[in-house]
Amino acid sequence: MKRMGLKAACVVGFDGTRHVLWRDGEVVFEGSRIVFVGRGYPGPVDGWTDYGNALIGPGFIDLDALGDLDSTVLTLDNGDERAMGRMWSADYLAAGPRESFSADEEVFKHRYAFTQLIRNGITTAMPITSMYYREWAERYDEFAAVAGVAAELGLRTYLGPCYMSGMSYWRADGTLAHHWDEARGLAGLDDAERFFKDFDGAHDGLIRSALLPDRIQTCTLALLQRTAALSRELNAPVRLHCCQAPGEVAMVERLHGTSPLGWLQRLDLLTPRSLLPHGLYTRGDDDLQRLIDGGASLVHCPLVFARDGEALDSFGRHRARGINFALGTDTWPADLLSNMRHGLNIARLMEGGPSLTCGLDLYNAATLGGAKALGRDDLGRLAPGAKADITVFSLRGMHLGPLFDPLKNLLLAGRGDDCIASYIDGRCVMRDGQVSGVDYPSLQRQAQRQYERLMRSHSDRAFGRPDWKTLFRPAIPFADDYSADAPLSAIDPLP
Repeated sequence: MKRMGLKAACVVGFDGTRHVLWRDGEVVFEGSRIVFVGRGYPGPVDGWTDYGNALIGPGFIDLDALGDLDSTVLTLDNGDERAMGRMWSADYLAAGPRESFSADEEVFKHRYAFTQLIRNGITTAMPITSMYYREWAERYDEFAAVAGVAAELGLRTYLGPCYMSGMSYWRADGTLAHHWDEARGLAGLDDAERFFKDFDGAHDGLIRSALLPDRIQTCTLALLQRTAALSRELNAPVRLHCCQAPGEVAMVERLHGTSPLGWLQRLDLLTPRSLLPHGLYTRGDDDLQRLIDGGASLVHCPLVFARDGEALDSFGRHRARGINFALGTDTWPADLLSNMRHGLNIARLMEGGPSLTCGLDLYNAATLGGAKALGRDDLGRLAPGAKADITVFSLRGMHLGPLFDPLKNLLLAGRGDDCIASYIDGRCVMRDGQVSGVDYPSLQRQAQRQYERLMRSHSDRAFGRPDWKTLFRPAIPFADDYSADAPLSAIDPLP
């Protein structure tokens, strides 16, 4: 194995307790492991790469990583989500749900999304996709192919087919109802168990597996009980979306007489293996104490909720009480720097000032917090013995302004595409902003074609099957009727 060295104006190291900043720093790794972080490495090195005016740091960990062609952006300023056909309608359910994409297209959307994650400095991802566009949930064979895509690109992933025993749908009168299929949910868990046993540790450990039930309100008691038991048996991480909407909280309280976190506690699903996006709607101190006592982690995704005017009541107070936070993107763009910036600003608005949350708290959540949530002390840090998951962010961009503190400049003005190089497990997967082996224009054109198919599928789910073009309003009205005969994406973004 070759011993390689990286240099830059600034390096984020780890002293065993916290991140520390080295000026004119060096990182040396051999194979998949870091052997030195600091200055003046005394040993032999097979080759050096000097990135100059840049920040070398640990790769970001995204535990609600968009693995999809994001559909949430279609709801932006677009009126009633029920009317625009994103969620299922009673008519659609009666006709029989169907896949919006072919099997190959389902795998492609992960290739597109994983490329975006790498481009934004994310080196470890636990993907999330929407079930609204599926016949039911995800499948074993599909994720066997997705694991191959992740390994080819070099992205460290925690994978598994999402499973569920129910789906919410809209009645014609505008009320929300729930369709259940217990047998299908349990069969999905069987697929998830099979995938775990076949793929956990595959590709020299780059691919790990996890149990990924959909949401607390789409899982029956039996499915959650079986999930908890299997998590204990396999020592498997479990990610379960909860406390993300008032309707979800009301439903769980009506059915089970307790809050979502109280329900998970009864089921032994609040453990150090539990990763819980998003935690916005908790029931006071009792719920927070449940998280602390169980050791579960909250996966904070500030940007996607801020778009709808929702926010965590206090990042700083929860963190100070001992709740571990990881970060997730959950939506386009796959930019954790943007989520750190929005998370910082939102926290200070919610907390009434700057005293409870600082920028480093969000950076820690994207690195050390994510590693803790996964039970990994070899990720989220640059230190001897840690995995060589390393990112290089350019500090040359004029948009960053005069440099004061490299991390603060990036948090205040940086973009994910300031990441110019990425190493995962010691392999350089991106150089000069180019992910190895990926034809960006071809990738973007295919994504555009599939996105139009996804948009057309909204007509099937909306009541009355309206023309799909009428379901999406542009921010600025069209000046003529050109859009009537042309797709909304008529201008090729990459000719």
